[in-house]
Amino acid sequence: MDLTPPPIEDGFTAEKLFNQGFSYTYDDVIFLPHYIDFPSDAVNLSTNLSRNLRLSVPLVASPMDTVSESAMAAAMASLGGIAIIHSNTTAAVQASLVRAAKSRRVPILHDPVFLPPSAEITSVEDFADSPFILVTESGNSKSNLLGYVSRENWITNQNNKSCSRVRDYLVESPVTVPWSYDLAKIDETLNEKKANFVGLVRDDSELVDFVTREDVDRVKGYPKLLAKGSVGANGEWMVGAAIGTREEDKERLEQLVKAGVNVVVLDSSQGNSVYQLEMIKYVKKVYPEIDVIGGNVVTMYQAENLIQAGVDGLRVGMGSGSICTTQEVCAVGRGQATAVYKVSSIAYKSGVPVIADGGISNSGHIVKALSLGASTVMMGSFLAGSTEAPGAYEYQNGQRVKKYRGMGSLEAMTKGSDQRYLGDTAKLKIAQGVVGAVKDKGSVLKFVPYTLQAVKQGFQDIGANSLQSAHDLLRSRVLRLEVRTGAAQVEGGIHGLVSYEKKYY
Repeated sequence: MDLTPPPIEDGFTAEKLFNQGFSYTYDDVIFLPHYIDFPSDAVNLSTNLSRNLRLSVPLVASPMDTVSESAMAAAMASLGGIAIIHSNTTAAVQASLVRAAKSRRVPILHDPVFLPPSAEITSVEDFADSPFILVTESGNSKSNLLGYVSRENWITNQNNKSCSRVRDYLVESPVTVPWSYDLAKIDETLNEKKANFVGLVRDDSELVDFVTREDVDRVKGYPKLLAKGSVGANGEWMVGAAIGTREEDKERLEQLVKAGVNVVVLDSSQGNSVYQLEMIKYVKKVYPEIDVIGGNVVTMYQAENLIQAGVDGLRVGMGSGSICTTQEVCAVGRGQATAVYKVSSIAYKSGVPVIADGGISNSGHIVKALSLGASTVMMGSFLAGSTEAPGAYEYQNGQRVKKYRGMGSLEAMTKGSDQRYLGDTAKLKIAQGVVGAVKDKGSVLKFVPYTLQAVKQGFQDIGANSLQSAHDLLRSRVLRLEVRTGAAQVEGGIHGLVSYEKKYY
């Protein structure tokens, strides 16, 4: 009689767990801890966004008009990730947003107003959203910088009738530096020149923006960045952009390529369509140097069609976003954990990276998405409400908030996002998203580094010192999971307290 003890069998392999006919979200599953033989700081989070685009960290800002414009793109690139600038605007404006993000090497972006010395400032609205008006000889960005007018100074002295022209408020500050200066070099210049303000100049003539001493001190006060920035071969930040699949999107693509876009995302809620397959082939034929990311998909069948068409990356998710109602309205989609695992299990065989798009509420969700096979995570609500997100802050019930809306909301559709849902030719518009608000999160430059450190600790707990290591452990059936009951999910969160302060940094 053989009395040899059976091998230890604890938990489920991903293959077994995700083939039982259930659609699991991130909260439904939990990884079992593995063996630790390295410190958390040794975890390498570098990864591929697409076949040819490498990132230092696996974070992507979603192409939503309340998330990703120039400021977010510059900030995400400085952190080692990337932002995909939304297409819910004209092609010319979208291209200008790409250019603005790429025309600096600091995560500081203003929307400068230019005037000549002879111009008049008639109201505070002349400053737009900028704290300064830049004064140049001809009143545009392509002439010499003479100085600036401070909004604060103008408001203080606006009743002085002797002051009527720009020249009367002018603070001379002709200090300029190349656009490619990083924060350390700008700081050094400010100290050396004893200045409070420098202009960023590109191509020896164009004044693209300004940086103040206050800007530099603010950014220096954030946690030290955990990764080098996402910089292309030409020394510019790497920036992505979204396009649709209509004929006019070919013209949009041309403008984006001229603006220097590094990667293109075909933005559709259901990517397995003849329209997207044709656009993938068009982009790869006309712009073979540009990586194209297809999607969205949630099944292996959808993914295979796009892979065969030539995509360089796949965006996974359907109805999992906090402002998305696709699963309720259209009765299609998939739990995000299941979708990421299923699509990744076929995509990796062709060397196509997967972007887990949606459903990210905390660092644990990022760990789960990446460990289930994704190479990056795309985030909307996680970044919305930040300093870098588009829009102005408002107050609701005593809380400082910013608007956050789904691209399937009727409000967003009126600006053109309905083609993302193949509804731009329909007579009746059906919403697949809502408009809401999220509280002020501060700068992504502050909270994202803490998030990345938490992700590293999660990888340490499962015994993976890199994304590739996590994928190997999953596919070799070493990494195990279980499904959490409702009670287990409650127990795994904060519970049993009369009150508490939820603070992670």
